[in-house]
Formats: sequence, C-alpha cells, structure tokens
Amino acid sequence: MSSVETGSLVTASQRRLWYYLFLSLRPKQWTKNTFIFAALLFSRQLLEVPLLLRTLQAFAIFCSLSGAVYLLNDIADRERDRLHPRKCLRPLAAGLISPWQAGTAAAFLLVVSLTWAFWLGWQVGVISLAYAALVIVYSFYFKNVVIVDVFVVAFGFVLRVLAGAASIQTRVSAWLLVSITLLALFLAFGKRRHELASLESASEHRGILAYYTLPLLDQLIATVTSSTVVVYALYTSLGTENHSLMLTIPLVLFGICRYLYLLYSHQGGGEPETLILQDKPLAATILLWVVSCFFLLYYG
Repeated sequence: MSSVETGSLVTASQRRLWYYLFLSLRPKQWTKNTFIFAALLFSRQLLEVPLLLRTLQAFAIFCSLSGAVYLLNDIADRERDRLHPRKCLRPLAAGLISPWQAGTAAAFLLVVSLTWAFWLGWQVGVISLAYAALVIVYSFYFKNVVIVDVFVVAFGFVLRVLAGAASIQTRVSAWLLVSITLLALFLAFGKRRHELASLESASEHRGILAYYTLPLLDQLIATVTSSTVVVYALYTSLGTENHSLMLTIPLVLFGICRYLYLLYSHQGGGEPETLILQDKPLAATILLWVVSCFFLLYYG
C-alpha cells in the first residue's frame, strides 16, 4: 500500500473518530441551553447587539460543558447503555470510540469552556464551574438518589438562566426562576414516567427507576403541573411591571396540556428536546409564546 493510500486511510479514520465524538456530545440536547437567553429576553435587552453576543458566548460555553459531561456520563454508563434499545447505539456503548478517547475529549472541553467562561466574567465562570461540578456529581452519584435526581436536573436549568443573566450583568426575577424550576421538574418527572412505562426491566437501564412507581410519578407530575401554571400566572401579574404578559398564560397552559397528551396518549416524553421539535402543535405553541413575549415586552 502506498504512502498516499495510507494517509487517506488515516484521514478517514480520524474523520470517523471526530464524527463519533461529535455525536457523543448529543447536539440535539443543546436546545436545553436556550434557557440561557431567558434573562436577555425578559430584561428587554434582546436588541442590544453587544449583550446578545455575550449571551451567545454563554450559550456556546454551556453547549461545550454539557457535551463534556455527556461524554463522562457515557463512559460511566456504557455497560448499562448496551442493554437499552436506543442507547446501545451511542458511540461509546457501541464500541465506536474508546473510553480513553472520550475522556480526553471531555477533559479538553472542560478546560476550554471553563477558561472561556472566566474570561467572559468571573460570575459566569463561577456559575459554569458550579454547573459542571453539579452535573458530574449527578452522573456518578445523584442520579441514583430518588427524587433528588430530578431536583438536581431542575437546578441545572436554573444555573443556565443565572449564567445568561451574569453574562449581561442583569438580575432575574425570583418568580421566573421558580417558574423555570417547576417546568424543569415537570419535564424530568415526565421523562422518568416515560422510561418506567415503556422499557422492559426499566431498572436495568436506569437503576433509579426501581424506586419510582407510575402512581407516584403521576402524583408528582400533577403537583408540578398545577404549580407551574399558578406560579407563571403570578409572575406575569406580580413579578413584572408589564402585566400584558398575562396574555401568554393560555399559551403556557395549552403547551403543558399538549405535552401531557403526548406523554400519556402517545408514550412521548422520553426525549423532551426531540419531542418539542417533532410535534408541530407543541413547537408552534412555543414559537408563538416566544414571539408574543417579545412583542409584549418590547412593543406592548
């Protein structure tokens, strides 16, 4: 074999490695990081280009951080993932990349993203470091503690919002933070219910599911569902000077009802970030809510 052919094989091998590493970063789940833009939107500074650019940097930092943590999580769960009908296709579980390669990429991303975060601002750096530490500890411990596992996931969304606020040096309403916490709990409990209802021997795929039951999850979902709507209604009426935001309450209520319909009638909810993009009525509702908030805040 000639040296040119050998070089081509090495290049093709490297391209496959980069491709599988990129897939392991789970780019579909980066939509969760859009919560970083909440502070920019609700502070009425979305049209300020310098602040928008800083928020975009915070978004990129958290995409890098979350990708690094997904790599570490896949390293820890690769044996269990091989038993899952869908997760067995992940590059680490399928043996397409090695734990050493994934660990090296995760370490590199952590160093780069945290350095970038502290360069953007020490508050952003501290919040990013707290997020990385929290999610890493979750991957190796908290995900095995019943109820706590879901609250840790919800707190990760709060840290995203706080990072977005820190990047533009603004405050976030406590009402908004509570609303986001409850929404995150709603999505997380829904995901647990989907896994428990749809997987055979669910506890073999995710050990914590052995401590959950469908009646318990139904009660928890009902609690956070009503709480989310009530707190959001209070936020739009008491937590902001622009009371016209109350006009968006029906959109929030419809979106939650639509998600519950998909969860209970169509066994959705296993991947909220995918479900939101695939279901047209739900996607249209979210888009309409964002557009409505924008016009009501900036031109209402």
